[in-house]
Amino acid sequence: MSKRVVTLAHYYTAPEIQQMADKVGDSLELSLYARDANADVIVFAGVRFMAETAKILNPQAEVILPDAGSTCSLVTQTDVKRLKAWRDKHADHVHVSYINSSAEHKALSDWIVTSRNVDDIIAHLYAQGQKVIFSPDRNMGAYLNYQYGYDMPLWSAVCEVHDKFNETALNEGMAAVAGPRYLIAHPESPLPVLKRADYVGSTSGMLNWVKQFDREPDATLFVATEDGILYNMGLARPDLKIVQAPIYAGCQCNQCPYMKLNNVERVQRAQAGEGTRIDYLSHEQMDAARLPIERMLAFSEAQMRQAKPAPEVMPA
Repeated sequence: MSKRVVTLAHYYTAPEIQQMADKVGDSLELSLYARDANADVIVFAGVRFMAETAKILNPQAEVILPDAGSTCSLVTQTDVKRLKAWRDKHADHVHVSYINSSAEHKALSDWIVTSRNVDDIIAHLYAQGQKVIFSPDRNMGAYLNYQYGYDMPLWSAVCEVHDKFNETALNEGMAAVAGPRYLIAHPESPLPVLKRADYVGSTSGMLNWVKQFDREPDATLFVATEDGILYNMGLARPDLKIVQAPIYAGCQCNQCPYMKLNNVERVQRAQAGEGTRIDYLSHEQMDAARLPIERMLAFSEAQMRQAKPAPEVMPA
């Protein structure tokens, strides 16, 4: 009997990779899909922490990463031993960790969040009277502290892609464009950029903002995130002028080198059973990491149910 292979791809992968996938999405969407996938094999065209999350949520499936080098600077910049000491120093705080983290990191966490649900989950914890520490993304944590007046102690790691966006290049790039200009940004970007943004949100949030854009038709939309999502934005709204925010004068070429390791040949090889298997996590590690992820998923699914409109009742 042939194995059922499901291929997942993040929005930041190249268009040709997205076209090979059974599901394209952001971290939250892909986590939910991986958990519920009726699959013998999950090929995860993304980065390693995403494949680890899929294995943690669906341990019966064989999970394959197309390229062993697909890591993330938020992972490589975090020493787990130092993180544990930092967490122990704040033992009376709830440790909230961004999903862009290793399995070992997640196992040291109380909650996992994505860029789509981080605002709501941390607000929920503060409403309960909890104190919070946030890791690993310093930029995201700084934005939350600024936006909501929190005083969360922050870990100090950054996404090497988003951290390149800067206010000076942004000002120059926007000044060079005539007509109405808007900026949307991912919260992994530096705080000065986020303060300038007309919208700050997750990858899916930015995509939905573009889909619903109904202001000046001649506007230029600057997008401060990895350039992969511009493909999806262009498909959704070919009538709009959408450009990546510059990282220095004249440059709109900011890519995640790790996402781009997912090429057609490597994904095809993974679909045929070759690649890096996520088979090195112990049961204890997966159990410890699964708990904070499941807290997040349960919270987000409850919110989705509340947001879903009630079915119409047909008149008798």
